[in-house]
Amino acid sequence: MHQYLFFIGSFPIRAYGLLFMLGIVSAGITAYYIMKHDGRGWHVHIFDFTMYCGLSGIVGGRLWDVFFFDWPYYHNHLAEIPYVWQGGMAIQGGLLFGAIAGIVYTKYHHIDTWAFADLLAPAIILGQSIGRMANLMNGDAFGHPTGGDFGIVYPDTTLAYHTYGSQPLWPAEIWEGQADVLVFVALLLYSCFPHKKGQVFCLYVMLYAVERFFLEFLRGDYVNLTLGLKSAQMTSVIAFVIALVIFIVLQFKGNVDEKISG
Repeated sequence: MHQYLFFIGSFPIRAYGLLFMLGIVSAGITAYYIMKHDGRGWHVHIFDFTMYCGLSGIVGGRLWDVFFFDWPYYHNHLAEIPYVWQGGMAIQGGLLFGAIAGIVYTKYHHIDTWAFADLLAPAIILGQSIGRMANLMNGDAFGHPTGGDFGIVYPDTTLAYHTYGSQPLWPAEIWEGQADVLVFVALLLYSCFPHKKGQVFCLYVMLYAVERFFLEFLRGDYVNLTLGLKSAQMTSVIAFVIALVIFIVLQFKGNVDEKISG
């Protein structure tokens, strides 16, 4: 793996930043394709929507990582908080801030928020999968030591090496990226059948929450515990419960997506 792909003068082109942006662009392209074939004309909003939500997600992901995962470091290095190109982005904050921006955008443009979110959900999880490639190349979001002679040994320039040295680590970020692809397929399949507006997006939240909860047992990049669970696991439990409740409420009181059922 290479953190730096090449240099333009003294300016480094980082694999993390390139792949991170590729994840956002890929999510946008996938959403454009899905929405264009959906036929409601919402694909014309995707460029602006992706830009606004992507920027909001970057801010949210950075702040979430700084304050929930790495505050012991950043409270002594406040000037480095904006250095997103060094890595350190939390998907929970990115999704939260991105969702808020998305709700504001759809309401402003009089778009059905739930139906739009359903079409967007597969694109989001595909973008997340590519984002984990960025983590791998950067040597963050890594696992804890496997305790054997199998696993990933990171270069000495990475945070993973600085944390555990040359010990083999669980490939947590790789497995998460692979699981994201399976969630992507599951969402596409579920989308093909009649459902209430908003249920595809709720299913996305639930599946990712379950995935992240169990993969956190392999993560070794932080060990902050609350009630015996890592912060990401607590977030996953809360997100799963909220999404499940909304899914059930929508089943009984929501509106059928006529575009699918018809």
